[in-house]
Amino acid sequence: MARGKVNVGARRGQRGMTTAEYAVGTVATVSMVGVLIGILNNPDFSRILWEIVKAIIQVILRVVAGG
Repeated sequence: MARGKVNVGARRGQRGMTTAEYAVGTVATVSMVGVLIGILNNPDFSRILWEIVKAIIQVILRVVAGG
């Protein structure tokens, strides 16, 4: 019977924790998105990414063409 009891008093002091955790998670997410936007807008990164995409397309075309 004692196992079914829930200590409600211990949870009352942690009401703000959920809000604080969401705030930290939101700030971290926005920060990561800002970093990704900065990286993606970098001309050098765009050039390298485009070279990788072209290389993948060339490999696929060679496989499909059989040669």
